[in-house]
Amino acid sequence: MTDERIYLDHHATTPCDPRVLEAMWPWYAEHVGNASSTSHAFGREARDAVENARQQIADIIRCDPEEIVFTSGATESNNLAIKGSLSGKGQKRHLIVNAAEHRAVLDPARRLKREGVDVTILPVDEYGRVDPQVVAEAIHPETALVSVMAANNEVGTLNPLDEIGGICREHGVLLHSDAAQAVGKVPLDLSQLPVDLMSFTAHKLYGPQGVGALFVRRRQPATRLTCQIDGGGHERRMRSGTLPVPLIVGFGEACRLAIAEMEDESARLRDLRERLRLAIASALEGVTLNGHPEKRLPGNLHLSFAGVDGDALMMNLDGLAVSSGSACTTADPEPSHVLRAMGVSEVMSLASLRFGLGRSTTADEIDRAAAVVVTAVRRLLTP
Repeated sequence: MTDERIYLDHHATTPCDPRVLEAMWPWYAEHVGNASSTSHAFGREARDAVENARQQIADIIRCDPEEIVFTSGATESNNLAIKGSLSGKGQKRHLIVNAAEHRAVLDPARRLKREGVDVTILPVDEYGRVDPQVVAEAIHPETALVSVMAANNEVGTLNPLDEIGGICREHGVLLHSDAAQAVGKVPLDLSQLPVDLMSFTAHKLYGPQGVGALFVRRRQPATRLTCQIDGGGHERRMRSGTLPVPLIVGFGEACRLAIAEMEDESARLRDLRERLRLAIASALEGVTLNGHPEKRLPGNLHLSFAGVDGDALMMNLDGLAVSSGSACTTADPEPSHVLRAMGVSEVMSLASLRFGLGRSTTADEIDRAAAVVVTAVRRLLTP
């Protein structure tokens, strides 16, 4: 990456931390072994490395390591949680999601609806938050699962999981949360938070791509999930497949580092985010902040620019890596479904940018990024 380029798309993916790469390398270059082949020392060493990482990953969300199920990423974890909860004989057949969820939640919900599951899609407020009372009103005797993301992947808004989880507990309904953007960025304590299933992934917190996890709470009665990948019964028969030891080791190290640095890093990113917002908003008229002004991810800034064509704006941001929406939907020319759900107009939705600040972001980069955006908007507004 040259000095001229600035990476502010950390919600799409984060660069793998060099310390994570260092932890992973021996499991590529020196060690060999299948973590399931425990009849010999090579396999046992691999198993021990996996279980050490499982503990590190459990530590970041304050849960029992036996409640961690490894997957290929948050998308697979979401599919396992949602489809697994609504499949099988005797399962209730009502699912509740909301209109601002990631496509990795909305698409499985739509598939289940085509298969006969009753799906309720709740509205969100102008900040993208889910109202706990609206959740309570939507629950009925056939409700099996409520799915509410911890932090919105576009506008960074944090949802009141504690209140929603309390309501779900009162009604005997499972709560799932897609926490891909939140884990490692804000504290999540599942020893206190009433969430039954939580999805997250390594590559959003400076770990490797290709590995994620699903938290499955140990409870009575047991949380029953129908396995979506068969073939060996790995991960307590919830997800079959040979475990990618190097990736899991990297995932664990990324979680360890995030725990150690989260408080200081969050404060630093909030300061840089406000520096960027003020630099842009003070130089331009018609700039709107999207998402909650306070209850949001520390490194998220989402702005709309009045009177500017969104495609033209993106093309004028020379060397600046930002996003006009979710990384999974940037090929879609339609306005963001998240902004639509928040009541943002189509024109303003199409003239929006998501800035994702991260561990490598510097004050100098923030100042240069603001200058690039201001120059581009002024150029486009000039007759």
